[in-house]
Amino acid sequence: MLLLIGLASGVLLWRLSLPRLVWTMAGAALLFGATGYALQGTPTLPASPAKPQSNKLDVAADIVELRGAFFGRYTADAAYQTAADAMIRISDPASAVKVTLGGINRNPRSPSLWTELGSVLVTHDAGNVSPAALFAFRRAMILAPRHPGPPFFLGLGYAQSGQLENARLWWQRSLQLTPPGASYRNAIAERLMLLEQFIAMNKAQQQQ
Repeated sequence: MLLLIGLASGVLLWRLSLPRLVWTMAGAALLFGATGYALQGTPTLPASPAKPQSNKLDVAADIVELRGAFFGRYTADAAYQTAADAMIRISDPASAVKVTLGGINRNPRSPSLWTELGSVLVTHDAGNVSPAALFAFRRAMILAPRHPGPPFFLGLGYAQSGQLENARLWWQRSLQLTPPGASYRNAIAERLMLLEQFIAMNKAQQQQ
């Protein structure tokens, strides 16, 4: 049974384009749920600020493709996004933040660059949706309140941090804002469906 749970959850997490840090966390939650245990907190440990990730980072190709479908692939803003991707790939998220801020200084009303800033801040802050990242995503949504891109990437940030219920809410919002004929609609719907399946599986195992 545990093998089947592991295989199913692995497929779901891979298709959701989540980092391996979340794979480990989610897999552990399923394992403990299946054996009748619950993960316990450690309230006695002192709090510590988020630190930039030191492990090798990557940018999922399907997410880059989806970002291009949302915001355009051959724009001035896309050049900053590509440069930020390059910094992420060499495990330098701080430079990715600086590159994106440089684009925002040039074009402060760009929803795509504010969305990118939110995404690179999530990476910089060890996969957490920090207050700074949330501010960037919200700024993008203020600039483009009917655009499905900013809520999608905010949802992705929450998924990367393990806050799957928040991720589901924002992906639902993104899908609601997506026109019926949009090329990226199926990609959003598929990820939302897989996420909902994973959440349901996780809850079912925790109840056993």
